[in-house]
Parts: sequence; C-alpha cells; structure tokens
Amino acid sequence: MPNRTTLSFILLGLSTLFVAPACDSKSKEPGDSFDRKAMLRNYADNLIVPAYTDVKGQANVLLTITMAFKLAPSAGMLDALRDAWAKAYTQWQYANAYNFGPAGEEGLKKGLIEEIGTFPVSEAKIENAIVGGNWNLEDFNRDARGFLAIEYLIFGKNQSDDEILTTFANNTNRHDYLISLADNLHDRAGKALDAWNGAYRNQFVENAGTDVGSSTSQLYNEFVRSYESIKNFKLGLPLGKRPGQVQVEPQLVEAYYSGQSLAMLKAHFTAIEEIWHGRAKNGPDGIGFREYLENVEGGQALIASTETQLAAVKAALDAVPTTPSLSEQIAGDNSKVEALYVELSKMTRFFKSDMSSLLGIAITFSSGDGD
Repeated sequence: MPNRTTLSFILLGLSTLFVAPACDSKSKEPGDSFDRKAMLRNYADNLIVPAYTDVKGQANVLLTITMAFKLAPSAGMLDALRDAWAKAYTQWQYANAYNFGPAGEEGLKKGLIEEIGTFPVSEAKIENAIVGGNWNLEDFNRDARGFLAIEYLIFGKNQSDDEILTTFANNTNRHDYLISLADNLHDRAGKALDAWNGAYRNQFVENAGTDVGSSTSQLYNEFVRSYESIKNFKLGLPLGKRPGQVQVEPQLVEAYYSGQSLAMLKAHFTAIEEIWHGRAKNGPDGIGFREYLENVEGGQALIASTETQLAAVKAALDAVPTTPSLSEQIAGDNSKVEALYVELSKMTRFFKSDMSSLLGIAITFSSGDGD
C-alpha cells in the first residue's frame, strides 16, 4: 500500500493529466479568442437601443396624431395618421429581431413582436370590440391590437377615404379603440426601451458566453428567427407554403390594407443585413456576427458563401415590381415573388445551420417547417 506522501504525488500527477487536456480543449472552442463583449456592446449601443429609441419616438408621434384625429377628423389628418403609422412601422422592422430580454416572453405576456406585430389581424375581433365598446389589450387576442390592427382601422378594407372618415365620425368607440391601440403600442415599446437604457444593457454585455441563455445565444437565435419570419410568414404564408395550406392566400400578406407589404419586407431584410454586419442604420460598421466568423476555422468560407447568397436575395428582391401591391402580384403572376422565396429559402442554410455549427451556438427555437 503506498504511503500518504506517495498517494498525494500520484493524485497530483493524475489531476495534472486530466486538467491539461480540458484547458487545451477550451482554447479550441469556436470563437474562443473573440471579444464577444465588444460585439455585444456594439449591438446594444449602436443597433438595439437606437432601434427602440426610433420606435418609441415614432410611436409617440403616432399616438399624438391619433388623438388629434379624434378632435378634428379630416382627409388631411387621415393622411398624416397614415404617414405616422408607416414611419413607426418601418422603424419597427429594425427592432423586431430583438425579441428577448425586456421584449421577451414573461408569464402570460408573449414576446413584443407577437404583442404589437401580429398579422394577419382578425377583422371580426376588432369590429366586435368596437361594437361592444369593451376591449382588453392584455388578453390573448394579439390579432386585434398592435401595428396591424391600427393599419386596418386607418386604411380600411375596400373603402374610400370618405367612407373611412364616415365610419369614424359615426362611432366614438372607433376613435377610442384606435387611441387605445396607439397608446398600448407606445407603452410597450417604451417599456422595452426603458429597460435597455437601465440595468439590462450592462447585463446583456456582461453575459458574453455562448451557452443557452447567454446574450450571444439569445441575439443569434432571434436574428435567425426574425430572418425566417420574412421567408415563412411575410412570403411563405401568402404564397401558400406553410403546413396545411393548399393554395395562395394573398390576403395574408403583412401590411395588406395599406399595400405597403413589399416596402416593409425590404426594410426588414435591410435590418437583417445590418445585424449580420453589426452595422448601425445611420452609422459605422462595427463588430458583428461577420467579424465573429472571421475568428473561427472555416468562417471565411462561410462569410463568402453567405454574402454571395445575400446578393442573390437582394437581386431577387429588387426584381419584384413595386406595383401592383405584393398581394395583387401573389394573386396573379407571382413568378418574381416565387423566385424571391426560393432565394430566401437558400439563405436559411447559411444563417441557421452553418453559422450555428461554426459558432457552437444551439438553435433554441422551432420554425415548424423542418429547415
């Protein structure tokens, strides 16, 4: 039997043998030498906080004009209201990929994108709420509030401007519901911004691992999910590509009533590109996922293939005519839209499968389509 001193040396030697390989393995983890805190700091300060700041600012303008519209409804005020909605919803395209942290799910509350960005809306639920004069904007009826419910009310469905103005003039509940929707949207966006301007920003930057629950994982997953929503819902749904669909359903496009579906899709795709680059909307190109991949074996090749496909998507997007509306194109000759859908589908591999593999970040959401 070895004495106590000899046993100590044996245990020390064994511990050295087992610890050394572990340290060596850690040094070879994807992106191990990469400064993720610097990346997260760039995202927080130059993309996320500015995006929510713009959303809240435009939502405030929308709320102000909505209240003024009740006091003095007119064709001019309706135009101003529509313009304010379009600007606010365009800004939202740059924030809807940050559906975590302050904008994530909590209890019965779903993520912010579902609370204020659900489409298609339920015309029946909206009209029933107005008729009854009773609504609860904290319930499960997310398809009766948010940006797209406001769009339905102010653009109408197959109505002239005079008809829309008449429906408001004859119904105080309609005005009040519209104001409630705008106020709710402004409040939800404001709470997300306040949290980012508070303690959450530092928490986000400091939580710089790659495990599930880390800021890098949450940001990456929401980036991919936001991209997939373009393919799956902004195009796939009206094109009839989703499970259970058997034909095109053009009325299911985003921003159906305003006819601004293509413009919003383009803004959303631009926002996705900026996240890829870590590039501020009106500012510098900072540290983003692209730079992260530069520090990973095989990353340069993935960057090249990803950006080749990004160019293909943009070419297909530019080929879709601005008129007629996207819903009308889908209902008629939709060859250009179909071509765009194909290129978006090809893009999924690079953002989702290949990036996840090289960066060692698990996909934690399900898109439900097997991609």
